[in-house]
Amino acid sequence: MKKVIDKASSRGYFNHGWLKTHHTFSFANYYNPRRMQFGTLRVLNDDSVDPLMGFDTHPHKNMEVISIPLKGYLRHGDSVRNTKTITPGTIQVMSTGSGIYHSEFNDSETERLEFLQIWIFPEVQNTKPEYDNFDIRPLLKTNELALILSPDGSTPASIKQNAWFSMGTFDTDKSVDYKLRREGNGVYLFVIEGAIEVADEKLSRRDGIGLWDTDGFTIQVTKGTQLLLMEVAMQ
Repeated sequence: MKKVIDKASSRGYFNHGWLKTHHTFSFANYYNPRRMQFGTLRVLNDDSVDPLMGFDTHPHKNMEVISIPLKGYLRHGDSVRNTKTITPGTIQVMSTGSGIYHSEFNDSETERLEFLQIWIFPEVQNTKPEYDNFDIRPLLKTNELALILSPDGSTPASIKQNAWFSMGTFDTDKSVDYKLRREGNGVYLFVIEGAIEVADEKLSRRDGIGLWDTDGFTIQVTKGTQLLLMEVAMQ
C-alpha cells in the first residue's frame, strides 16, 4: 500500500473576508507542486461563507463539480436555468462539459455556510453541461458507509468518471472495512469530524489521506467521526 498524508494544518488557507477557505490541493493563489491532485481528484476545498455572500457567476469547462453542504444553505444558479438551495443531507453535482456559467451563494441572512467543493477530471470532455441535486439522507445510517455517487447511475448521484464517493458517521471504537471497487484505483479519505486510525496513521478533523496500490483497508474510529471517501482512477 502507498499513502500520502495531508494534515489539516498544512492546507492552503485564505481569508477573503466573506470567504474563509482551505485548499487541500493547489488552487487559485495556493500552489504546492506536491499537491496538484490525487489521481483524477483535482480540487478539495473546505469553504466557509458569510451570510448572503458567495461566488458570483463565473465559467467552468470540462470538470465534474460536487458540492457537499456541511452547515447552512447553499444556493446554486447557472446558465442552463437551474436554481436550487440545498442543505446538509443533499449534494449537488455539475458536469461542466463544454462550458457553463454558475454562481454559489449563502442563502441565509444570519447563518454561515460551510461546504466542501470537489472537482474531478471527467473521462470524456466537451459533453453537454448538466446539473442535479440529490437527497442522500435515506442512505445515511449511523455506523455504515453509504455509497452516494458512482459512474453507473446505481446511486443517487453519478459523474462522468470512474469515481465512487461514500459518506458515513461512526461512533467511537467502531471499525470500518473498505474494499476498492476497481483495480488500479485509489481512495482519498477526508475526516470531516472526529478522529481515526488508518494505514498506521492517526488522523483528526479535516485531515486527509490518499491510499493506493491496495485492494482495501480498515478504518478504526478513535473519536466519533464523519468521513468522506472518494475512490478515483489514479491514471
